[in-house]
Amino acid sequence: MSKNSNIILGLLGAVTAGVAIGMLLAPEKGKDIRKKLKKTAEKWGEEMSTLYEKGKDKFTKSDLKNKAEAMKENLS
Repeated sequence: MSKNSNIILGLLGAVTAGVAIGMLLAPEKGKDIRKKLKKTAEKWGEEMSTLYEKGKDKFTKSDLKNKAEAMKENLS
């Protein structure tokens, strides 16, 4: 993995751990916390889906194939 990927995964892990600890220590009822968790998970799921679609559009197979062919020509 690249350095940037490791940094992003580390940040995501830290945020997840922080949210989990915060919710465990929150002075709210379990029912209310579960509702918040569900709402947050749905929101994150929608955001990840949007990011995935943007990435998929940006890096289509034909784009990657063209880039690979250009790199191959540069090496020759």
